[in-house]
Amino acid sequence: MIRDQLIEALRGAIASAGLPAVPGELALDIPKSREHGDFSANAAMQLAKPTGRKPREIAEAIQAALLGAGVPHLAGVEIAGPGFLNLRLAPSWLSDVLRSVIAADAAYGRSEVLAGRNINLEFVSANPTGPLHAGGGRWIAAGDAIANLLATQGARVHREYYLNDTGNQLATFRASLYARYTNGELPEDGYVGQYMVDIAQSLRAEHGGALDAEALCELGLQAIVAGIRDDLARIGVQFETWFSERTLHERGDVQEVLEALDAQGATFSQDGAIWIRTTDFGDQRDRVLLKSDGTTTYLCNDYAYHRDKFARGFTHLINIWGADHHGQVKSLQAGVAALTGKTGEPEIILGQLVKLIRGGEEIKLSKRAGNIVTLADILDEVDADVARMTFLLQSLDTKQTFDLDVVTSQSMDNPVYYVQMAHARIASIGRKAAEAGVIRNDLERADLSLLTHERESELLRALAQYPDVLAEAAEARAPHRLTHWVLDFAARFHGFYRDCRVLGVEPELTQARLWLAESCRIGLSNALAVLGVSAPEIMARLEVDDEAGDTPESAVSA
Repeated sequence: MIRDQLIEALRGAIASAGLPAVPGELALDIPKSREHGDFSANAAMQLAKPTGRKPREIAEAIQAALLGAGVPHLAGVEIAGPGFLNLRLAPSWLSDVLRSVIAADAAYGRSEVLAGRNINLEFVSANPTGPLHAGGGRWIAAGDAIANLLATQGARVHREYYLNDTGNQLATFRASLYARYTNGELPEDGYVGQYMVDIAQSLRAEHGGALDAEALCELGLQAIVAGIRDDLARIGVQFETWFSERTLHERGDVQEVLEALDAQGATFSQDGAIWIRTTDFGDQRDRVLLKSDGTTTYLCNDYAYHRDKFARGFTHLINIWGADHHGQVKSLQAGVAALTGKTGEPEIILGQLVKLIRGGEEIKLSKRAGNIVTLADILDEVDADVARMTFLLQSLDTKQTFDLDVVTSQSMDNPVYYVQMAHARIASIGRKAAEAGVIRNDLERADLSLLTHERESELLRALAQYPDVLAEAAEARAPHRLTHWVLDFAARFHGFYRDCRVLGVEPELTQARLWLAESCRIGLSNALAVLGVSAPEIMARLEVDDEAGDTPESAVSA
């Protein structure tokens, strides 16, 4: 890629100028204004302190070495401000971008920087005592997209769902379901919602009144988990592992953790309980592992769970939690460090909840759960593509408002429709070319130097940025950055579609633009696949919108 080539050229020029290597990373950025060139480097400022020379003097030395090195596509190097190096490229570099996209096809943008990393990504992991709430849907979309992003960088990613199928919440679920099953009185803190009534009625219809509380609870859990699996399937997510918390107790893993921490001298007794000295690892206070009544805490069980993950061969652990669990991050990492010697594990990503609105008013109640808005409620209103991309519009650590009036609209105000319309328009170019008997020739025969329109350059520049966007989004665990690239790219394509004819122009230009459209198809479909959003080739309103003049059909016809 051109960026990598320029960085290597810069390193070579710095060495040729008799300068030391830049300390840290050699930065090469894309200026906000095209007036400042195609790329900009601050290497001269980075070298000022190590060399004791003025940045502008250093920049002049690098400039001379670069211009004399015969760097492919480099048309000029300008010095700006205190010593920025602004690099200008010949238009030919954009032709190489197109060729690289076509050559890589579905692999375009991918790298092997994380090859060899075996990552366990646990997300959602809602207690199996009720349906998934809307906030969980956001974590589902983000978790799956983060897994896809990491995979684009060469990592092996294992999606895992942790079932908290033991403890106090399960006891409450058992009592609540049994009350519904026997027409008894709900416990004071019992689970309400139509889903509990439906499960109880279904089990009574199948088994009569013969089930005791334990058997009823087990069947009820199975029904809840089946519902969660159905919701996940509706939004297009599959987990490789569903891990039961009970397993940790049945195998003795929790007891092993207590013994291992005790052997290390990491625990102490106080007030009849067993504590761990998490303050030794930076926690604000020590934590209880074994309560005075002989039951273990969630934290102790989590230690056993994450120890098991490493025992299964994973080299890095990532968890997505709700922001209300922020106080538990350091406690978990402290115990994992004590058990494994690995610091900073697991990596915790905290996600904020979603507010669902319609007509400007917040929707607070669910038809299923009674007291929460569920993911199923959203999926009943919008399809999975709309839900996923809407959830991925913002950073996971920000609060989000999900406006049903916008996401259910079939207009360009709907960001998902806007992006998918771009892909459908790309496909329509190919169809209309076929109808006109125009066949796309081999790429080697296409004169890509004809792609000089600003709309064409914008698309190719965006495609050139795509690998960096993928890498940065993966590193930051920030799929919304890719979503923003997709929206920007769609806008650029809509502009091209409006302003640049593909058919009805000189045959050589038609061929070049057909290949440009194909490179756009590859880039956009690859990005949407990472986000988990489909890339349709036909949309029902495409012809209607174009004929109405939103984007003239003449853009692709004679």
